[in-house]
Amino acid sequence: MAPLPTLMLVPTGIGCALGGYAGDALPCARLLAAASGCLITHPNVMNGASLYWSDPRIHYVEGYGLDRFAAGDLALRPVRQQKIGLLLDAGIEPELRQRQLHVAEGCRASLGLNIGPVLTTEEPLEVGLKLGSSGASWGGLAHPEELLRAGQRLKQAGATAIAVVARFPEEAESEALAAYRQGKGVDALAGAEAVISHLLVRELGLPCAHAPALSPLPCEPLLDPRAAGEELGYSFLACVLVGLSRAPDFVSLNTDSILPPSSELLRPEQIGAVVAPEDALGGEAVLACVERGIPLITVTNPSLLKVTPERLGLTSGLLRARNYAEVAGWLLSLREGLMPAALDRPLPPLEWLS
Repeated sequence: MAPLPTLMLVPTGIGCALGGYAGDALPCARLLAAASGCLITHPNVMNGASLYWSDPRIHYVEGYGLDRFAAGDLALRPVRQQKIGLLLDAGIEPELRQRQLHVAEGCRASLGLNIGPVLTTEEPLEVGLKLGSSGASWGGLAHPEELLRAGQRLKQAGATAIAVVARFPEEAESEALAAYRQGKGVDALAGAEAVISHLLVRELGLPCAHAPALSPLPCEPLLDPRAAGEELGYSFLACVLVGLSRAPDFVSLNTDSILPPSSELLRPEQIGAVVAPEDALGGEAVLACVERGIPLITVTNPSLLKVTPERLGLTSGLLRARNYAEVAGWLLSLREGLMPAALDRPLPPLEWLS
């Protein structure tokens, strides 16, 4: 049975019950990869700090690149290995910086990843964190030009993917962090992380992902299991390096240059389905897929948003699932070429033309 390339989207920084924490949507991604045979998803789904899962059926694609792929601007070229440049924020203290280097060396020695060169920005990036009126997280950089300058230097030095580690503000005593550690809040870092990776991918055209640099937190006996992955070590970098190690290349389709053979590419017209939380459907990738007539599977996965099919006028032509196990069933039916309506009753009547 041929694969059914599928986009799995879990928007970051909005507190999704599944995927709003430390890689806690990974089991769902593994299931959908098995059902579809080919899953394209973003780092927010796959990153679990010290925890990760490598699967050749899962393509690790940063959110901006994924949006452009869904819109038909990019194709993806699977690779055997990326050469990962490591970009460190000058604002990281020496000991915390050394912790990141230990992770990189460990991934080289134990996993055989191709990492280097390493570059520190000339000035601190100065990340700022904010919460929007909806409660979703976002943020920015005081010195984005430092990020781009360092990224360009790494690309010129031969890096084919870039892992970024930026120093994030400490919030050890904040109510938001306490709620997040108990499984009740929003990842306050996620919005700013997305800004960093989106900026690099847009400007460099390379696979990129981000890991925050933070001091270890005091041990919390009532820690929610979904947040536990982030508290296993001194760094969040390991999952980023593993994900980027085989992240597909971006190939622009809006160019006059010679493209690789089609057999080497995963092209936008091959997308067979897109999966997204039923109340978080306003993202660019979902809307692009809907516009192109790609089947949309919505799944119950509560968040802070209320961007539902009804609010977008998408009341027909979509498949609804109560959980990701049901999503897997829908993907198998599409992959097998079954009419989804044949799996439910009553069967809709034949359509007649007058």
